[in-house]
Amino acid sequence: MAIKTATESNLDFVSLGECMLRLSPPGHGRIEFSNLMEVWVGGGEYNVAYALARLGMRTGFLSRIVDNPLGHIILNHGRSAGVDMSHMVVAPYDGVGKKDRIGLNFTEVGTGVRASVTMYDRGHSAAMNLQPGMLKVDGLFKAGVRWLHTGGIFAALSTGTAAVAKEIMQVAKAHGTTISYDLNFRSKLWSAKQAQEVTPDLVRMVDCLIGNEEDFQKVLGIEVAGVDDNLSDLDTAAYEQMVEKVVSRYPNIKMVGTTLREVKSGLINNWSAILWCDGKFYHSRRFDGLEIEDRVGGGDGFCSGLAYGFLNGMTPQEAVDLGAAHGALLQSTRGDTSQINQAELMHVYKGGSARIVR
Repeated sequence: MAIKTATESNLDFVSLGECMLRLSPPGHGRIEFSNLMEVWVGGGEYNVAYALARLGMRTGFLSRIVDNPLGHIILNHGRSAGVDMSHMVVAPYDGVGKKDRIGLNFTEVGTGVRASVTMYDRGHSAAMNLQPGMLKVDGLFKAGVRWLHTGGIFAALSTGTAAVAKEIMQVAKAHGTTISYDLNFRSKLWSAKQAQEVTPDLVRMVDCLIGNEEDFQKVLGIEVAGVDDNLSDLDTAAYEQMVEKVVSRYPNIKMVGTTLREVKSGLINNWSAILWCDGKFYHSRRFDGLEIEDRVGGGDGFCSGLAYGFLNGMTPQEAVDLGAAHGALLQSTRGDTSQINQAELMHVYKGGSARIVR
């Protein structure tokens, strides 16, 4: 991919999406029985920009929020890591949230045979009410953005957000910005039929496509042969065949990143990734028996690590290894967003152990 240089761009990376507040019982508690909730900030697209900011990249976030204390939590969270939040649209708060509100999600972190579960409370959110023309981005991309990232979670929120995704991607493409799209299928937001009606038009503008086995099946209608319903035993050859079908159908795509997660229990997964780039497949290091603190955001960790690699001139093999390492590290902490710094990432990427640091 021909990625703009850092010297000709004001920002390295910009994400477009919705950021929410997540409420979780401590540990592995159940929502129904909890009298205490942890508050975390996160969103599929936001998580990537936030992680890259923590790794030292110049990032920004595009969305719409509400001018109330919940919206300020999100603004403060992004700013604290150095994410440029100045291009956000901030809607007035009506005192009730009838028109615009901050989306919430309630997440239980699973353990053993009990899976992690997310319950959405995000209807009528400020981001969901975005319409074309609301985000003023011509100046942003004219000043130079190396990479734009968005995805299926944002596109699924409403017909308006799908149109906004197309609008911003068209502006980015006109200014020579590399575009990535995470398919990120969420059955609670839209059906496979709806996803397959909207997504192809967006994917035709994409340089880098991200997704797992379910995403490619549900969003693009491309089946993965030999995968069981529980995704407990994954054949990488089947994924390679799937990716070949994807790039044949969408020749504009220059790179496809796929995470491979074999679920052994709520807290033990086998984790790795595959990257297709320039007609060749690259397999990451495998993290067998990966012990997980919180699996939410693992795919965003992979995406941000992959983008970091390419933005810093790494080879495809180095980039996919870095993405897999970052996704593994991100799942070692609570919450959706990265708590990992560059030194920790490079230590694991280079094969470092988990011996205590004194």
